Amino acid sequence: MEARELTAERLLESSLRTSYDPIVEIDWSAPPEPGRYWLPPERSSLYGTPLWDGLTEEQRIELTKHEVASAASAGLWFETILMEMLIRQYYDSDPTSRHAQYALTEVADECRHSIMFGRLIEAMGCPVYPASPFDHALGRWLKATARGPHMYASILIAEEILDSFQREIMGDDTLQPLIRMVSRIHVVEEARHVRYAREELARQVAAAGPLRSAYARIVIARAAYSIAGRLVHPRVYAAVGIRPRDGQAAARANPRFQETLRWSASRVSSYLGDLGLVRGPARLLWSRAGLV
Repeated sequence: MEARELTAERLLESSLRTSYDPIVEIDWSAPPEPGRYWLPPERSSLYGTPLWDGLTEEQRIELTKHEVASAASAGLWFETILMEMLIRQYYDSDPTSRHAQYALTEVADECRHSIMFGRLIEAMGCPVYPASPFDHALGRWLKATARGPHMYASILIAEEILDSFQREIMGDDTLQPLIRMVSRIHVVEEARHVRYAREELARQVAAAGPLRSAYARIVIARAAYSIAGRLVHPRVYAAVGIRPRDGQAAARANPRFQETLRWSASRVSSYLGDLGLVRGPARLLWSRAGLV
């Protein structure tokens, strides 16, 4: 059996052992625990700024709750794109292959994750923070056309940036139990998705010619720019009485948040860089996104 099929076979076996139904696994009726943040405060976009210093402790906790809702909204947006990309790949695949069967398994995982993120936003009492009209249209184009290196690289960017935050959250017992449980489920199942995408991306890059690779680098960089910009929606600041444009400006200028963005993308930017996908003009977009 070829390496691609062996990997898929192992991932299918792992899926049988460790898959979760968040509707059953999570107590959605449990109230939030007073005084607990929703993400480590130092990961908040405003941490260390005068705007943060002017907030009460309750407002700081509220801000992190809305930042989590914004990231969950971004996750929902991209998981929908990801599922369509995988289904399009499956449409042209051999349905008896383990590689194709794992693609369907991942779609099933992402369906549950999307329900979980929707329930999380509802349980927190937050609004859904939507993509901008431009990014919504960009996502529609990406899910309908992406294939090859930029398909798998886009998947990795979204999954690994969120994974960085969630690995930290799940290990922090000072945070809200609900977000720790959501993060744990997502981390466990996304580990399989990341391995699947990383190995397939390496194969796709090896098979791509110079023109296809150059095009892929630009699309990947634009996807990275959109994903980074979607993490914290400007409207989250209104939840604590800060004008969205003031909060967004402070976050963009905040060296602590700039470092958080680079930290969140460090694994995926390093991996894509090793494959030659973060260089040339495309690197400028990565830099503008604050990811390198």
